[in-house]
Amino acid sequence: MPKTSDLLIAVSTVWVVIAAILVMFMQAGFALLEAGLTRMKNAGHIAGKNVLIFGLCSIVYWAIGYGLAFGHGNGFLGTEGFFPSVEAMTAVGKAPFDWFAEIPGAAGYLFEVVFAGVSLAIVWGAMAERVKLWVYIVFGVFFTVLYSVVSHWVWSPAGWLFGRGMQDFAGSTVVHYQGALAALAGALILGPRIGKFGKDGRANAIPGHNVPYAVLGTLILWFCWFGFNAGSTLSVHSGDRFGFFAYVAMTTNIAAATGAVVGAGVAWLKLGKPDISMMLNGALGALVAITAASGFVAPWAAIVIGAGSGVIAVFGVIWVEKLGIDDPIGAVAVHGMSGIWGTLACGLFTVPSLAATLATGKGGLVYTGSFHQLGQQALGLLAVGGFTFAASYGCLWTLNRIWGIRVAPEVEVQGLDVHEHGMWGYPEFYIPVPGGYGTDSHSHLGSHQLHPHTPRDHRPAGSDPAVPAQGSA
Repeated sequence: MPKTSDLLIAVSTVWVVIAAILVMFMQAGFALLEAGLTRMKNAGHIAGKNVLIFGLCSIVYWAIGYGLAFGHGNGFLGTEGFFPSVEAMTAVGKAPFDWFAEIPGAAGYLFEVVFAGVSLAIVWGAMAERVKLWVYIVFGVFFTVLYSVVSHWVWSPAGWLFGRGMQDFAGSTVVHYQGALAALAGALILGPRIGKFGKDGRANAIPGHNVPYAVLGTLILWFCWFGFNAGSTLSVHSGDRFGFFAYVAMTTNIAAATGAVVGAGVAWLKLGKPDISMMLNGALGALVAITAASGFVAPWAAIVIGAGSGVIAVFGVIWVEKLGIDDPIGAVAVHGMSGIWGTLACGLFTVPSLAATLATGKGGLVYTGSFHQLGQQALGLLAVGGFTFAASYGCLWTLNRIWGIRVAPEVEVQGLDVHEHGMWGYPEFYIPVPGGYGTDSHSHLGSHQLHPHTPRDHRPAGSDPAVPAQGSA
């Protein structure tokens, strides 16, 4: 008969693997969200890169990232567990990955690598529609290593920020804030997309091509976030609380719901209409913020955190644009600013008994009257922020100086789909396709309804040559 401890390992392993699969599916959510919020001439490129970067990240993280993050070492990085063996991946609670005390090393790898993949997916949001494909590969390797070092600081028992009691339950700082800072570095080096800002410095709207894609992507991300946050218990129990992951899932949901409602409401008041993209950003920003706090705060605080992100979603996006930064996806505001808010919220709202359950840090200011935990959270943000931004900017600046990371103007105008991949995400809008637009099967539409942004050289045969050709979609 199996022992009770063996049954707990089996059940916890099943739970963590299921949660990891949910988090991996976030790549589908990011693909739809980012493709929907950008232009159709780049849709295939934007969506397809999620497969490329997750594959790349998975290999690099197995080879060195997992050891840097969770292998034995010192306060700044792990120094063991590189290219882990069969024994290391099948053992439970043994070196070099003995921090995973109730799941095998392989389950720990699977759960942690999908987090690294999410952080890397965030990086490209503010760099969309103008960066060369090879940059994904080179900087993807660099950032995976960078991410692994920082996750060691915050999540490894040997990490120096973990030792100080910094609270980041599932990664507002480690995953989202880091990804947003690298995205910001890239956006600053690349500069805005062609036509984004006029000669007077005022921003021009470049709307995404498919709002339903963006909505579906957001719903997928919301769904998968239950694996992201609740799975971070890494077990079916936390301390003496069995099934604690259900509580984490609850705080995650009510924060996201509040963020969506407040984001839509604030946009209605500020912009005169309940902008759909702001509603989506409100939900996503709230999910980012509650990621750090989901295991530490009471339900009422989750609502406060979600509401704060709903406000950030509107004013943060507007403020970033006013600074002259072109961020097509809103990554800096949604993942960066809400990541900061969620990390600091732990220092304000952490319930002392929940901090004790998770054996991390102390109660927040509201409960204890002490600024101690808030100070630890701020220290973590400064350390992670300074290190991540400096390293990311330095890497991208060097790549840009040597080879150039931005596509040529004519490539940007005509689209990355065809220039980087030799194909279109929406081929029948651009090239002759049997049964496509401009053929008899669509004759009821009339040639005047041909997509107005189709470049002249790529219009289907028989289309109206009088339709003016434009260089962007």
